[in-house]
Amino acid sequence: MEQILWPNQAKCAVMFTFDLDGDTTWISGNRDYANGDKFIRSTSIGQYGPNRGVYTILNLLAKYHVPATFFVPGKIAETYPEVIRQIDAEGHEIGHHGYTHERFFDKTVKEQIEIIEKSQKIYTDIIGKPASGFRTPSGDWSVETPYLLHQMGFSYSSSMRGDDRPYRTILNEVETDFIEVPTRWELDDYVATAYNMFPAEPVGQDRIAGYKGVLDNFKREFDGYYRFGLCCVFMMHPQVSGTPGRSQLLEKLLQHVTAYQDVWCARGEEVANWWRTTYPKEKV
Repeated sequence: MEQILWPNQAKCAVMFTFDLDGDTTWISGNRDYANGDKFIRSTSIGQYGPNRGVYTILNLLAKYHVPATFFVPGKIAETYPEVIRQIDAEGHEIGHHGYTHERFFDKTVKEQIEIIEKSQKIYTDIIGKPASGFRTPSGDWSVETPYLLHQMGFSYSSSMRGDDRPYRTILNEVETDFIEVPTRWELDDYVATAYNMFPAEPVGQDRIAGYKGVLDNFKREFDGYYRFGLCCVFMMHPQVSGTPGRSQLLEKLLQHVTAYQDVWCARGEEVANWWRTTYPKEKV
């Protein structure tokens, strides 16, 4: 396997990303139930993220001098503008995550454009710039979405699962400058420890996973990425990893990663720009 070139001769790259979904995921999911708009307890789980969890995470990132990318639905940015300003002021990146965490795969092209533009305006109004990165909410996007993102000037996406290295997105059989920085479910705190009784999360109610095992999984995943010199993209959520107990898990993970002197911790835009510059398009 060819050794990937990272800045300053780093052995591997690590992105800490946080999906600041707020209550949008719960509101969207609750619509499938009769009177779902009255499920106040489940929406309060999401509200914990921007009200409490995000500040715990920001303090940990500052403590370990780690930059991060926060993917934020436009509705949450609109509702909590002071949170978005603080994330930006502390040197982290704001990424696009839909407006209400809506599914893109069943939206028309017109609807997708409206969602993208609406949230971009909100970010610009709050921090003076649009998002350059995008993470598809609710799992997937439509065939047209990467074409739209590329046409609308996005630098990168962190949505897919098909690699452990960044890559140039191929559109119409042509390599483009639109970079994909993929992540993996095993690097996601939500699938490990998120929980609610009704609506059931997960279906079957067969976790909360033990934190010692979850931390061990995360550390072993990072160690594997480090061994092979890849790009490790942790995907976390302030409503999950910002709680008192699970934030200790995050802190121990930050300690483990930052103990290595030859690891490049970077924001999504930095990773995409590095890849685009260092690995130019293949000549046809």
